[in-house]
Amino acid sequence: MNPNDLSDLRAEFDKFVKDSCDSDPKKQLDEDNRDIGDKEDEEPVPQFVDALTAKLLAPQQSGVYLSRLDIKRVAEAIDESIPIKERVKMVRALFRHTTKQQYLKDAFAEIDKHINGRILIYTELAEAFPASKSIFDSNIEKAKKTMKMFQTIIDDFEEIEPTDDPMFV
Repeated sequence: MNPNDLSDLRAEFDKFVKDSCDSDPKKQLDEDNRDIGDKEDEEPVPQFVDALTAKLLAPQQSGVYLSRLDIKRVAEAIDESIPIKERVKMVRALFRHTTKQQYLKDAFAEIDKHINGRILIYTELAEAFPASKSIFDSNIEKAKKTMKMFQTIIDDFEEIEPTDDPMFV
């Protein structure tokens, strides 16, 4: 290849784009919506889940960012298996079939571990960068409030026996 001749480089780039980058809009649309049609995502969830996802998954509200991998690790720690999807769908799947208070305690204990890990990072960063301490302190305060919310959810949760008939009063 002649260093002054860019036609070889251009041909190689065009081949790469053709082989690696699919420009078919139908296929791209399918890939963008690959988990949109799951019937399981349509199933009802306990009432606290919507409020929990709104608070927990918004770093502005909770002070921390929980990634998909964090949610997956929480599920694995409590012997649950959930697919990696959007974070909201993952949290909904994690709590969808909650019937026992102990399950909530275990799940929130694992989430607390992840949040406490973030708090440790924020504390170290606040010490290393004193000019940003107020920002990290604000996030730590929000994270601690979020963890207090977990205890409220656990206390308010009423266990449901699988044999209970919801229509029987």
